Amino acid sequence: MNNLHWIRVTSLDTLPLREGRPVMLAGREIALFNLGDRILATDNRCPHQGGPLCDGIVTGTAVVCPLHARKIDLESGCVLRPAADADAAVETYPTRVVDGVVLLGLPADIESDLRTSPNRADFQPLRHPASAQDDLSRPFQRS
Repeated sequence: MNNLHWIRVTSLDTLPLREGRPVMLAGREIALFNLGDRILATDNRCPHQGGPLCDGIVTGTAVVCPLHARKIDLESGCVLRPAADADAAVETYPTRVVDGVVLLGLPADIESDLRTSPNRADFQPLRHPASAQDDLSRPFQRS
C-alpha cells in the first residue's frame, strides 16, 4: 500500500451522508460511501451476483446489497452475511479528504490504465495531495 496513486474523485459535498455513489475510474466501477466521519471505498459489484453496492442500505460500517441482501463490511470488503459467503470479498481502497475533495488511493500498477482511460484528463495522479492544493481546482467527474 506504500505505492499508491492518489486520484481526485469528487467534492465531499456530492456524497450524501450514509449513502453510496458510483464512480468510474480506469475501467473500474468503485462505490464511495460517506459515513459522516470518513469516506470508505469498495468495488461497486457484490461478489454474489454483481449487484450495485452503491445502491444498498448503509448500516454502521457495512452495506446491504440491494439484490439479495448480502451484507458487506466496507472496511475489510468481507461478506458478513450470509456466513456461507464468508470467503467472498470485494476490493477496498484507501481514501483521504483534502480541502473538501475526496481522494482515492489506487495501486501504482494501474497507472497504465489511467493513462489510457477515456476520462484520464479528469483523474490525474496526485503523489502528494496535501501539497497539491492548486491541482485540486480542475473539474471532477461526477456520476
